[in-house]
Amino acid sequence: MSRYDTKNIEPKWQAAWDEAQTFRAERDESKPKYYVLEMFPYPSGRIHIGHVRNYTMGDVIARYMRATGHNVLHPMGFDAFGMPAENAAMASGGHPKDWTYGNIETMVQQMKPLGFSLDWSRMFATCDPEYYGQQQSMFIDFMDKGLVYRRNAVVNWDPVDMTVLANEQVIDGKGWRSGAEVERRELTQWFFKISDFAEELLEAIDALDDWPAKVKLMQRNWIGKSRGLQFGFERADGGEAIEVYTTRPDTLMGASFVGISPDHPLAKELAETNPGAAAFRAEASKGGTTEEALEKAEKLGFDTGIRVRHPLEPNWELPVWIANFILMDYGTGAIFGCPAHDQRDLDFCRKYGLPVIDTFVAAYGGAPVGSEAFVPPKGETVRWLKPFGWDETATGDEAIDAAIARAEAEGWGRGVTKYRLRDWGLSRQRYWGCPIPVVHCADCGVVPERKENLPVRLPDDVTFDVPGNPLDRHPTWRDVPCPSCGKAAKRETDTMDTFVDSSWYFARFTAPRADTPTVMADADYWMNVDQYIGGIEHAILHLLYSRFFARAMHICGHLPAKSKEPFEALFTQGMVTHAAYSNAERLDPNNRKIYHFPDDVQDDGRGNYTLKETGERINVEPSTKMSKSKLNVVDPVAIIDQYGADTARWFVLSDSPPERDVEWTAAGAEAAFRHLSRVHRIASEIAEGGDTGADDDVLRKETHRAMRDVTLGIESFGFNAAIAKLYAFSNALSKAQASNAARREAAMTLALLMSPMTPHLAEDCWAMLGGEGLIADAPWPVADESLLVEDSVTLPIQINGKRRSEITVGKDVPTDEVEKLVLADDAVAKALAGGQPRKLIVVPGRIVNVVI
Repeated sequence: MSRYDTKNIEPKWQAAWDEAQTFRAERDESKPKYYVLEMFPYPSGRIHIGHVRNYTMGDVIARYMRATGHNVLHPMGFDAFGMPAENAAMASGGHPKDWTYGNIETMVQQMKPLGFSLDWSRMFATCDPEYYGQQQSMFIDFMDKGLVYRRNAVVNWDPVDMTVLANEQVIDGKGWRSGAEVERRELTQWFFKISDFAEELLEAIDALDDWPAKVKLMQRNWIGKSRGLQFGFERADGGEAIEVYTTRPDTLMGASFVGISPDHPLAKELAETNPGAAAFRAEASKGGTTEEALEKAEKLGFDTGIRVRHPLEPNWELPVWIANFILMDYGTGAIFGCPAHDQRDLDFCRKYGLPVIDTFVAAYGGAPVGSEAFVPPKGETVRWLKPFGWDETATGDEAIDAAIARAEAEGWGRGVTKYRLRDWGLSRQRYWGCPIPVVHCADCGVVPERKENLPVRLPDDVTFDVPGNPLDRHPTWRDVPCPSCGKAAKRETDTMDTFVDSSWYFARFTAPRADTPTVMADADYWMNVDQYIGGIEHAILHLLYSRFFARAMHICGHLPAKSKEPFEALFTQGMVTHAAYSNAERLDPNNRKIYHFPDDVQDDGRGNYTLKETGERINVEPSTKMSKSKLNVVDPVAIIDQYGADTARWFVLSDSPPERDVEWTAAGAEAAFRHLSRVHRIASEIAEGGDTGADDDVLRKETHRAMRDVTLGIESFGFNAAIAKLYAFSNALSKAQASNAARREAAMTLALLMSPMTPHLAEDCWAMLGGEGLIADAPWPVADESLLVEDSVTLPIQINGKRRSEITVGKDVPTDEVEKLVLADDAVAKALAGGQPRKLIVVPGRIVNVVI
């Protein structure tokens, strides 16, 4: 009997696929295409079980669609620029390129043994000059179409990594990589005009039918459409009016002060002559610019001494304060503070002793405002204490509309629609990124590089021995002639945000070796991505930026109109978790938990865990996200070495629905391996011949039910449900009393149905059973509908309302015959004890009720 030897089986079939170039994708107009893509990895140097789960899901879909007659594109690449490579170079004295490409080579060698049906011929890394050169070409196209521009902006500055951070890269006021306190700085930055597409991006969300609802909601909230009132507060000193924007003009009678951002033009003007204002602006610059950072920071302000008039009561003057919690790049950079009905304003006013004017809480029936502001729901009817121009009793929405209408009628304000979405700042002050392809000339200004000179390659001879961007210190790279006039000029030394690299890679995969960003014929055939798979953590930025980029690429002639929404379907998978083990008795010198590798911990069998070496008590943190810092990462290479790739693939798919987390356990992996070994043994026994009976019809029907159920499971992303059916089908096959011909047919079907999940095992079983060619090329089995019709039905028997037994009868058995069978049932006869039931109710095809 053939043995399930994964160390020989799996490399054998991988070699066969490679030799036949089974998964190489070529454009073929005669076939329907299918493009499946998993979010590509960062080359950190090691893959983990989370990668295995993500790519196995995509592989199941790719193999299934291939078997159903589709021409499948299933590529792989690496998102390879970024700070980790520079940090590694600074730590080791090496070069980011060497570190990155070394890690890519390692990860490819880790991934290939998993048997993914990837077209490796299309692989690229975003740090390849051939890739980022085309990105530079598109940047120039975007400039030509007015989609990118340059201006001064207040940014998040990481003083350790010495670079600008996007708002989303600031976590709790600290840089996501360095952990340093982020500062505000004003720098000249490059921006993509994503805000011009805010309404289009928002409206198009409704048509993304195959995206998770939670992702669509997150995108809607991020774009953040709002309608409000914009108006100017006239200054008592006759200076220029201060424009404000508010989404709650219904609370205008609760105004207590006017606040301006530290970066507001008026604040800058005051700081030139007022030392107090200058000192306050300097202090405010130490905080981050994200909404999260401002929300959590202590609310601080500086009274400018300027007073403004309330637009509804000119004799009512309000003080103007510079406040550290107001963003310059949202609205107008100025607000009116309504402390009774905004928590930030309330905290501010309590700190500085400013009045808190309750506009409707008392009338609403609540207590006067204390330490918590009251924000009335917009859709709920309340009574205003100080109505102006609307009925005292109205909903918030009605009052907002009335306030805007009055302002417009009286000419002191106007209704305005605004979006939370800001333009995308893409400049980064670092080396390991795509160079921005422009030159700064004293005579010509900002000049794009000539396309024939692309790519603008990163120089290799850089050092990281001092902080900052090495490109600033590289005169032979930085100093160049102007592409327009030929005079001495300087290259832009900022590089692009790495989100740019990942915002169009899906399109590049359609023609990865082309000397243009895309080839329209290939893009028209392969796009859109039919199934995109990745983590929920990319729900906002990556996906939103990709949607913008696809539109920009269409405007510039690089994508067809249909690809303005690049991803037809999106699936966000859960994480793979594993127990983490931390010391119960002590912390490290920095008061952090001390974690231990699972192999260093022992269990006494009663749930008590200790460290093997010292006997110290250990706390178990179950179902914890895998993390290098918690030492609970499972190495797929070790799993493959012990059990084989198919075991890892089977387990990560089988234990829970794919959108939920799955916990990796050694016992679960062992159980998966035992089952796959059993399947191999069943196939081997059938291949050797021998009948076990003659009841072929029962097995044939079970086979076709498995075809139906596994197909439905795969098509609905219910991989765990499909695997549960495959377990049941394997058991049915092992017990089947049928001819060897019927058992062989069923076993070959089992191999076909398992092939997307366990492709190596399926190939081996297919070959043993006499299958023609590779199972990877075999068509998907289609169930015969006539064999799915059930000939019998199982009826539960309830006695006085409690289920006591069941009978199986033919579907068309008359009711009187069912009654006779029920009365003959042992449980019913025992309950009747020789008597007759008071009632016997047969619900055809459903249930039988016996009332005694």
